[in-house]
Amino acid sequence: MTEKSKLSDKFHEVLTHEGIVSVMSWGIEPHLVNTWNSFLVITEDERILIPAYGYRITEKNVAVNPHIKLSVGSKNVAGYKNYPGTGFIITGRGSFITSGAEYDMMKEKFDFLTRVFEVTVDKAIQML
Repeated sequence: MTEKSKLSDKFHEVLTHEGIVSVMSWGIEPHLVNTWNSFLVITEDERILIPAYGYRITEKNVAVNPHIKLSVGSKNVAGYKNYPGTGFIITGRGSFITSGAEYDMMKEKFDFLTRVFEVTVDKAIQML
């Protein structure tokens, strides 16, 4: 992890194991949607790209309020004091990408997507 990095080596290690990712948005209405660790793509500037097929309520929410939270974890990565598993709460801002180089790259990896949910990370806190 670089000095300016918000996403730690431990966070990246979590992504090498499958687990559920929960995305919470609120704007028009509180909403929770899920995806998988293996679907997250981290850009060089530490944005998180997520293939979106549904995410319709999330999209409506971030149009009103771009602030979101993600919960990411794995039982296969030791946490603090060798706790069996660790997780992170990510706070950031969400938006949707519908065209361009990143959309094309994600569409090649995940042919089912209709949009890309982009998360600009403000903070990543290890919870366990």
